[in-house]
Amino acid sequence: MLHTASNKKVRVRFAPSPTGPLHIGGVRTALFNYLFAKQRGGEFILRIEDTDSARLVPGAEEYIAESLNWLGLKFDEGVGIGGAFAPYKQSERKDLYFKYALQLIDSGSAYYAFDSGEELDLIRKQHEAHGKSFIYNHSVRNSMQTSLDMSAAELQKRLADGSGWVIRFKMPPCEDIIMHDIIRGEIKVNTDTLDDKVLFKSADMLPTYHLANIVDDKLMEISHVIRGEEWLPSLPLHVLLYRAFGWESPEFAHLSLLLKPDGKGKLSKRDGDRLGFPVFPIEWKNAEGEISSGYREAGYFPEAVVNLLALLGWNPGTEQEIFSMDELVENFSLDRVIKSGAKFNPEKARWFNQQYLRQKSAEELAKLYQPVLKAKGINADNDFVAAVCELIKERAAFVNDFWNLSSYFFIAPETYDEKAAAKYWSSETPQQLQHIIEIIDSKPFNKEQAKQEVHAWISDSGLKMGSVMNAFRLCIVGASMGADMFDIIELTGKDEAVRRIKKAIAAMNGGM
Repeated sequence: MLHTASNKKVRVRFAPSPTGPLHIGGVRTALFNYLFAKQRGGEFILRIEDTDSARLVPGAEEYIAESLNWLGLKFDEGVGIGGAFAPYKQSERKDLYFKYALQLIDSGSAYYAFDSGEELDLIRKQHEAHGKSFIYNHSVRNSMQTSLDMSAAELQKRLADGSGWVIRFKMPPCEDIIMHDIIRGEIKVNTDTLDDKVLFKSADMLPTYHLANIVDDKLMEISHVIRGEEWLPSLPLHVLLYRAFGWESPEFAHLSLLLKPDGKGKLSKRDGDRLGFPVFPIEWKNAEGEISSGYREAGYFPEAVVNLLALLGWNPGTEQEIFSMDELVENFSLDRVIKSGAKFNPEKARWFNQQYLRQKSAEELAKLYQPVLKAKGINADNDFVAAVCELIKERAAFVNDFWNLSSYFFIAPETYDEKAAAKYWSSETPQQLQHIIEIIDSKPFNKEQAKQEVHAWISDSGLKMGSVMNAFRLCIVGASMGADMFDIIELTGKDEAVRRIKKAIAAMNGGM
């Protein structure tokens, strides 16, 4: 039975491999670790597992740190900031792992194996030819080239002559390993279904993930291992390694997968490319120059992404959907993390961003909108931009939407929507618009008074409100959409409104 570490100080780690951009599923794993640690008054650690040098990608390590920082997942110890258990990169700890591998050999829990890759391929094919699966465990290990049946002299000779070797864990035969997962409950696995995993390799004198992971978690006093369910098959080996070392195990929690929007399989970059949404927190550019979009560059607020991810697989037990980081820390519980996969919903992601956009003040949004305006050559007063943002923010999901929703506040329309013109413009329209000019230009502009007078005139004249007002809107906006007409005129000024109406009449009379 797995021994837990429930009375220890909470220390969790996020331990990605820098083999490419950080998938949004990995971000969720980091988030759940962070929330659990902060709620328990514990520590959140960033460890980089980079012993697989063949798969390392330049820039990936920096990308991981930048992604976590953007999302506000500040780690207490780790790469870049240090800590009492430094170093936090496995490549900088490589000299310590071999002694632990030798310790397992000395205790009889591991052994040297000298089989070449070609020999293993041949044996595997022989098994397959007889319809059998090849498992390197107690059923075959005694017939392989291992230290288990070698004399000490022969072993030393093999080690000294430069023969390639690995150190394998000696999986006990036919034993039911009973483990406890915080999310999944009791798990039972028989060791006869498991192989003698490689723990250390002479080719590069580096450990495999399994040994390095266990040793680092022990030495860094990790109390809880919260990771993706892809590591669930490794749990029996890890539990047995703790037992072989005579160490107390941390508690384990394996998170379910993030699924495609249709629920059929794990969410991948291809799904994002196909359906038009990011699967990475920030933009990533690979060695070939291919760019993968990120949530940051797509215009998402980091707090919206955090809120979205928290509810993918975690049920707060209430109807509440919008959570600040502090509220997430207060309410989060691994007991309410679901076992089944969580379907990713791109529209729900947009909805979350929309909610956070609406919560922001007009002044905050103006600061975010100003770079967009400046890129279009527009220099506008901050107060004016803030007033525009206040009028349009309910219809936007992203700051990137603002220009399409508000360009008419900054520049007069040059063209007019043909469908709207065909529907609302008639031979009487210029005369009607001239009357509107007289109403709005006859006195200092007051939007409520002007609206009341224009609506009253249309009604008293027996005209169709929709036709006249949409023709009016076409002049000011260039389309049959936008903010309230009199809010627009209040901001842009009545003189500008009169100019736009006269310009539209001239364009329409000229056949556009």
